[in-house]
Amino acid sequence: MSVRRLDPVLIDRIAAGEVVERPASAVKELVENALDAGATEIEVVIAGGGRNLIRVTDNGSGMGPEDLALCIERHATSKLPDGNLFAIETLGFRGEALPSIGSVARLTITSRRVGDREALMVTVDGGQVQPLRPTAFGKGTRVEVADLFYATPARLKFLKTDRAEAQAVADLIKRLALAHPRVKFLLRGDDAPMLDYPEARGDTEAEASIERIGQVLGRSFISNAVPLDVYYEDVGLGGLAGLATAHRPSANGLYLFVNGRPVRDKLLMGAVKGAYADLLPAGRHPAAVLFVQVSPALVDVNVHPAKSEVRFRDAGQVRALVVGTIKRALGEAGHRASATVATRTLDAIRTQSSLFGGSTYRPAMPPAGGWDWQQSPAAPDGLSSLPQGFAESRQSDYALPPMADMRKGPEGSDSAWLAHPLGAARTQLHDTYIVAQTQDGIVIVDQHAAHERLVYERLKRERAERGIARQMLLIPAIVELDPVEAARLLDKAAVLAELGLVIESFGPGAVAVAEVPAALIHADVTGLVHDLAETLEDWGSALALEDRLDHVLATFACHHSVRAGRRLRPEEMNALLRDMEATPFSGQCNHGRPTYVELKLADIERLFGRR
Repeated sequence: MSVRRLDPVLIDRIAAGEVVERPASAVKELVENALDAGATEIEVVIAGGGRNLIRVTDNGSGMGPEDLALCIERHATSKLPDGNLFAIETLGFRGEALPSIGSVARLTITSRRVGDREALMVTVDGGQVQPLRPTAFGKGTRVEVADLFYATPARLKFLKTDRAEAQAVADLIKRLALAHPRVKFLLRGDDAPMLDYPEARGDTEAEASIERIGQVLGRSFISNAVPLDVYYEDVGLGGLAGLATAHRPSANGLYLFVNGRPVRDKLLMGAVKGAYADLLPAGRHPAAVLFVQVSPALVDVNVHPAKSEVRFRDAGQVRALVVGTIKRALGEAGHRASATVATRTLDAIRTQSSLFGGSTYRPAMPPAGGWDWQQSPAAPDGLSSLPQGFAESRQSDYALPPMADMRKGPEGSDSAWLAHPLGAARTQLHDTYIVAQTQDGIVIVDQHAAHERLVYERLKRERAERGIARQMLLIPAIVELDPVEAARLLDKAAVLAELGLVIESFGPGAVAVAEVPAALIHADVTGLVHDLAETLEDWGSALALEDRLDHVLATFACHHSVRAGRRLRPEEMNALLRDMEATPFSGQCNHGRPTYVELKLADIERLFGRR
């Protein structure tokens, strides 16, 4: 078979297979063109999920007759004035979008520059270009795409429902709006959620960005996140990183941008995952909005047809900056947990109440004739039998302590203890949960989960500063294991020794523990070694050494922590609360579960119908 040149229309349709995958892909290309044209207002209208109609209108610079005739030709662009592919500062640059879309749909472009007497329109129908003709239109450009993929009907079979395609368009508009807070975005459509994002105000770009994040993701996201703002050498990182307890079931809550370009870059996603490595439960994902700024000469945006991935010249530097910045910001947040923990708790209480036929409580008004407190079933025993007049004169002085447990409170002023973020311990329930009172609510702490995180952070700090202190056992602990597990454990003996655990072979299928970390001197050594053997089995080649060591320390901490079922003295409970306030990441345990739940007094009052 001889070699021949492909038909230009066929070339455009092949290119459309890479550039225009679905309606959202076409919207992306058109909106990026509007942004590159300097638009401050962009309106997007879709019908049929975008397959019937896509209309993008902007107030950008517009095009004259020469530009309008040339923009629908392949590889014609205004965005590479010097032809330099190593310093791309625009969103689009290939010149493939408009001809590709025109080859598989009915494309109409209307545009007018400032100062021109009239607007011009050009139509491309399945690759066939119609002559330019004058029309009425204001400043800017309007691009209409009708009957997408009508010229390649096989592609229609791969599209999802209209609602799903419209949702993909909405998600795209959200990402572009987050990247460009000074631009007004409007989305309308029969199947699409209406989006209206006015221009974000703010004296600085960071303030405008925060306001736009609130518009797109809600104020609750901002209140459950920590700000990022750092610049190191040639790379900057800004945005918001969600608290670890505000995790999501999928990665859809992660928004990544490089030089204003929305991306789904594997390097950046892996860096974010690494920053939250020991903070999230298994199967959960962080929520964050991250803006990476880097010199255009140090990033290649031309590695993916849809420009959704990038390649950094110094990938290690970017990853280190992302991991380090997020970890530091979350660490500075200390014990802080997201409000979603309390929300889930309240929802669970309301759900249980509805299951048992409960309803919102409305306190009854007292009887018209007054209320005799002595006849109440809740009256204290013996008080109603006091001499006539005595109970009445003393009832203002009769008060039970505001706690379920009659233990003596902490030394010092009670108001000073209540001023602490986690308040003053009042009682311990089921020898597992500490109940503390704050100035405006209550805190319920899982003592084992909280202490597990405290020990873990202490061990990590010791390892980083001076190495983990070891304590020799008077009598070595002999632990019997499966021969394979014992061999695996002994293979890592040198690494474990650096972490404070010294083991030796004690015959087939057994090891002798000679030394343990000083912080674990009272730990269950046998259980620790068994769990450690299982942990080592999960070590994969993809895990970095730092992550592996942290896995081991997390296992250590779990076995040394205060166990559920241990009764604590008041001073021990308050000491635990104060340590939590001073320790980073103490809002969640090593497995990502929350260590405490805080309920505001207003929330509790709503449960009882007092609000």
